Parts: sequence; C-alpha cells; structure tokens
Amino acid sequence: MHDAPRPVPFRGGGFRPQRLRGVGVAVFVVLILLIEWGTRAGWISSLTLPRPSDVVATLVQLWKSGLFFQHVTPSLTRLAVGSAMGVLAGVAVGVMIGLFSLARAGLVPLVAALFPIPKIALLPLFVIWFGIDEGSKYALIALGTFTPTVVATFGAVDNVDRTLVRMGQSFGLRWWSIVRKIVLPGALPGILSGLRISLSIGIILLVAAEMLGAQYGIGAYILEAGSLYDLERLFAGVVILSSLGVLVSWLIAQLEKRLLIWRS
Repeated sequence: MHDAPRPVPFRGGGFRPQRLRGVGVAVFVVLILLIEWGTRAGWISSLTLPRPSDVVATLVQLWKSGLFFQHVTPSLTRLAVGSAMGVLAGVAVGVMIGLFSLARAGLVPLVAALFPIPKIALLPLFVIWFGIDEGSKYALIALGTFTPTVVATFGAVDNVDRTLVRMGQSFGLRWWSIVRKIVLPGALPGILSGLRISLSIGIILLVAAEMLGAQYGIGAYILEAGSLYDLERLFAGVVILSSLGVLVSWLIAQLEKRLLIWRS
C-alpha cells in the first residue's frame, strides 16, 4: 500500500509581507509602560525622562488651550508646500536623468555635489536670499527633499527591467508609450520608497527652520520648551513630530496600495 499523499504548502508567495495587526501598537504600549514604571519607581530620573502620563497631560492641556492648532497648522503648511516643491522637482529631474543621456551627464555631478551638503547649514544663506519669513523655510525643505528624491527616482528608472523595454520596442510602441506604460510603472515602487526618506528629511528640516525666526510651529514650540528646560512640553513636541512621521508613513502606504495594486 502506498502512503496517502501529503498536502504541499503553497510556496509561491514571493516573500509578500503578512499583516500582523496590533504588533506595532503593542510595542509602543509596552515601551511607554516601562518608562512610566521606571520613572515612578525611581529607576529613571525625572531630569532624564518625564513621566509619559505627564506628557499626555501636557498634550491635553495644549489641545484645550487651542495652542495645538496654532503650532501644528503652520508646520503642516510649511511641510506640505516645501515638500511638494522638492518632490515634484526631484521626480521630474530624476526621470530626465534616467531617460536622457545628456541630462545624466550634466545633472548627476550637480546632484552628487549637492547631496552630501548638510541642508541645515544652508539655512542662514536662505535667510539672506529669501528673508526670515516663510520663503527661507520653504526653500530649505524643498532642497532637502529634492536631492534624495532625485537619487531615488533615477535609480528606480535605471532598475526597470530592460527586457520589458526591448519587448515594447519590438512590438512597435512609441517612445512615450514605453515610458508611460513600462518605465514609469516599473519605477514607481522605488520612487515611493524614496518618498518616505525624502519626507522624513523634510520633517527634520522643518524643525530646524522653525527654530529660527518662527513664532509658531512645532520647532518653535520645542525650542521654547528646551530653553526653559520644560521636559514635559519638550517631549510633547517630540510626540507630535513622531505622530506626524507616522501619519506621513501611513499616507504613503495607502498611496502604495492604490498605485501598486498590480504588484500583489
């Protein structure tokens, strides 16, 4: 007699990540509870870390007083405008570099020269050029998001399977059709991955820009709290920034679900 055949598990998932709901929230909760316990038990000095419960109380007070929106709204506006300028320009330049040899020869050295420069160091120069108001803040965030977007975009275009491009050429597709139907969809995952990094850099530069000549904004709020050594307010500002980063990551994930549905 032959043994009954055993079912073979499906092995064609292609390393597709599985959704594990609640794990990320559980990690945050455990970490916060450990800090709360440590501060109450005396293992962690109040001069080092404030109690998470005190930070939450500060956030509630900030919300009730109306100062929350006075600080968050200008920051969101600056981040949205500056990032939109930098990302759109970066995608356009990155696609040009990926598609045209002349653009690659002329622009890659320029991007390579700009990329390693600490953008925060250019803030005084931008203040001289654009003034201490919103213009210098937009310019700093735009430049900070521009260079990583360019690098991610032309790298994604370069990584598009050339076999697909040759196949399109063999079927007689025009240049623009190949770019629109093969190159751009193939490069989109890399562009969106680069967008996560670019917007994270934008948030960092937002705080730096608001620490100079801004009355309202998350950066101005953190600077004022730090100068007074008010750890509860300082960490409340850090929590707002962290939440903003999580929100940006979530929005990009939703965009990936809609635009990259063909990949699942």
